[in-house]
Amino acid sequence: QVQLEESGGGSVPPGGSLKLACTASRSTTISKCMAWFRQAPGSEREAVAVLDRDGTTNYADSVKGRFTISKDNTKNTLTLQMNALKPEDSAMYYCAGDRWGCTLISGRPSLVYTAYTYWGQGTQVTVSS
Repeated sequence: QVQLEESGGGSVPPGGSLKLACTASRSTTISKCMAWFRQAPGSEREAVAVLDRDGTTNYADSVKGRFTISKDNTKNTLTLQMNALKPEDSAMYYCAGDRWGCTLISGRPSLVYTAYTYWGQGTQVTVSS
């Protein structure tokens, strides 16, 4: 069973930055479809960034231009660089991975697909002054 462990969450003021990391227990996981989701209290879990095995990415409109998803295969690590953070970015952030490439919609990794095989426990991000 693959384990995913997130780190890097915390509390920052508006406009600040955080870098989340997700480490997989198996190297092959990072090479498949990986994603970052978030869930705020009272809201549904939503995908914010997806990274396919060929490096193709897709971002939610709300984070486009501010967040960057990337991976380091040598360290089995997926990262999410978050800049210009806003209070509405406050949520629990989850790393997710699958055993194959991403489901594509119009040639882009899907942001609506949620049936990932592996999930982390989450890391809290709070943006507040």
